[in-house]
Amino acid sequence: MEQKKFDVNSLIGFILLGAIGMYWIYSNQPTPEELEKIKTERRLDSINAIQTIATPIANQEKTIAVLSDSLKLVNAQNELGSFANSTAIPSEGTTVIENDVLRLTIANKGGQIVEAFLKEYTTFHDDPVKLIQNNNALFNINFGTTGNRILNTKDLNFEPTLSQNGDNQVLSMKLKVDANRFLEYRYEIKPNDYMLDFGVRSQGLDNVFNTSHPVNLEWDLTSIRNEKSLRSEGMYTWMYYKNDGDVDYLGQNDVDDVKDVDWVAFKQHFFSSILMSDTPFKSTNITSERLDEETDTIFTNKFQLKAPLELKNGELDYAMSWYYGPTDYATLKAYEGKNLDEVADMGWGIFGWINKYLFVHLFKFLSSLTSNYGIAIILLTIVVRLLMSPLVYKSYLSSAKMKVIRPEMEVINKKFPGKENAMKRQQETMAVQRKAGVSMLSGCIPALLQMPVFFALFKFFPSNLDIRHKSFLWADDLSSYDNIFDLGFNIPFYGSHVSLFPILASVAIFFYMKMNQSQQANMQPPAQEGMPDMQKMMKMMIYFSPIMMLFFFNQYASGLSLYYFVSNLLTIAIMLVIKHYVIDEKKILAQIEENKKRPEKKKSKFRQRMDNAMKQAQAQQEANKKKK
Repeated sequence: MEQKKFDVNSLIGFILLGAIGMYWIYSNQPTPEELEKIKTERRLDSINAIQTIATPIANQEKTIAVLSDSLKLVNAQNELGSFANSTAIPSEGTTVIENDVLRLTIANKGGQIVEAFLKEYTTFHDDPVKLIQNNNALFNINFGTTGNRILNTKDLNFEPTLSQNGDNQVLSMKLKVDANRFLEYRYEIKPNDYMLDFGVRSQGLDNVFNTSHPVNLEWDLTSIRNEKSLRSEGMYTWMYYKNDGDVDYLGQNDVDDVKDVDWVAFKQHFFSSILMSDTPFKSTNITSERLDEETDTIFTNKFQLKAPLELKNGELDYAMSWYYGPTDYATLKAYEGKNLDEVADMGWGIFGWINKYLFVHLFKFLSSLTSNYGIAIILLTIVVRLLMSPLVYKSYLSSAKMKVIRPEMEVINKKFPGKENAMKRQQETMAVQRKAGVSMLSGCIPALLQMPVFFALFKFFPSNLDIRHKSFLWADDLSSYDNIFDLGFNIPFYGSHVSLFPILASVAIFFYMKMNQSQQANMQPPAQEGMPDMQKMMKMMIYFSPIMMLFFFNQYASGLSLYYFVSNLLTIAIMLVIKHYVIDEKKILAQIEENKKRPEKKKSKFRQRMDNAMKQAQAQQEANKKKK
C-alpha cells in the first residue's frame, strides 16, 4: 500500500482562501451609522407588529367603555327618568357659604347641608360646635314622577351656582331635567346672622310630578353632645314647634301629628336647629327620642319631622328659613313676630315673666359691671335678697307676735282638751289672734311670695348662655357641675363625681332651716290631740332637705348652686340682723295689749261665713255627742 505524503501546496491554498474570506468580510462590514439605522428599523418593525396586535384590543376596550357608559345612562334613565342627567354631576362635590358667625357646607348629593359650624362656640372638649357633621342630619324631599318612579332628593346630585346678592352669599342648588326644568334649593346667608333664607321651588316640573303621589319633606337630626354634663344637657334637649299661634313642645320620647305648623325647633340645650316656613305645613308628623346616656355618650336625642308639601299649579314654591345658632333668649327674641324666644324656655306663667322682664335684664346689667360671671351671680343674689328682705322681715315679725301670744293659746288648749272640743278650741284661738292683731297668714304669705322667685331662678341659670364655659374659683364652667373629685364609680341619682358648690349650698340650707325652725315653732299653735306634730315634721325636713339638695344639684349648673349657697348665707345674715337689731318683743307685746283694748272691727263677710260654718259644725258635733 502506498504511503501518503504531506502536501505543502494544499496548505498554502487553504491559507490563501481563508485570507481572501477574511478580507471580504472586513471590507463589507456596515459602518456605525448603518448599524444604528438597522437597529432603528428593527425597533419600528417591532412596534408596528405590536400595534398591529394591540389596535383591535384597544378598540375593543374603547367599545366596552362606550357600551358601559351607554348602559349606565340607560340604567339611570330607567331609575331616574327625567332626572337621569344628575348622574353627570360629581356627587362628592361640596360648596361653602359663611359669614362671621356661621359656616355651612352644602353637598352636591342631596343639595343638603352636611356641616353647620358655629364659629364663636366650642364644646366642653374645646372642639368647634358643629350642629351638623358626619351624616347626623338629613334633609330630603320624596316625590313621584309621571313615569311611575319614586325619587328622593338625598340620592340625586344637584348642580351648585354660587353668587352674591349685595353683602349676602347666595347658593343655588339645582336638580335639573334640562336648562329650563329643575328643582331648586336656594340658600342665602346674611352677614353676622345665624338665620339664612332657604327656598324650595320647581320650574317646568308640572308634567314631571305625579300628583297621585304626595310630595313629602323629611328632616332628621341626631343631636350631638356639646356639654360636660350629658345628663343635664339631655334634660334641656327638647323639640319645640309653633302651630295656630301657640308654641308647644314634644315629650322626649313621644310622637305626635300636628296641623298648621309654622316652625319646628330641634333644641340641644344651648344650641338649636330651627326650620321655619312662610307657608305653614298643613299636617306634620314629629318624633323625639331620648337616647340612653349610659350607652351613648356622643348623641343626646333623635328628632324627626315629616310634612307633605303642596303643589301650586303643579309646582313647588316654599319660602323657608333655617336657624343654626345659640339658644339665647336675646338672640331669638330679635326675630320679631316668630316667638322663637320660647325655645330658650325661661319658664311658664309668672316664672317666665319674672325671668324675661326682670332677671334677663338685671343680670345683663350686673355682668357688665364685672368681667367675672361668678361675681355677677353673687351681685344678683345680693340684689334679690335685698328685694326679698321686707318679706323676710314681715314673716319674722309675724313669728315674734305669735311667740308673744303663745302662752294664751296654751291656756286655751288646756281649757278645751280632746277631739270633742276641737271646734271650740279653734274658735277661741282665732278670737285671741284676731284681738291681738295676729294672723297665721301674715307669716305664710311672705314665704309664698318668695316661691316664684325661687322657681324662676331655677329656670334662669340652666338656660343662661352667658355663663356657659365661664369659670369661677374651682368651677371651670358655671353652666355645668363643678368637679373636685372623681369617684371612679356611679352612685344612683348622685353621679360619679363630687361637686363642692352643692355641698356648700346644702350646709347653708341646713343652718338656715335650723334657724327657721325656731321661728316657725312660734308660728305653730301648741300641739293638739289627734293632730300631727308639726315640730317633728319640721325636724325631719331640716335633715332631709339638705340631703335631697346635695343629690339633686350634684350634676346641675354650678352657677345655680352658687346662687343658693350665697342666698342662704344672706338670708341667715338678714334674719340675725332682724332678730337682734330690728325686732323688739317688748314693743310687740305692748302693741298687742293695745290692740286688745280697741273695739273689735266689724267682721268681713268671709270671716262671718267662716264663723257661722264653725258654729254649725260645733252644733252638729254636740248633737252627735248627745245621741251617743
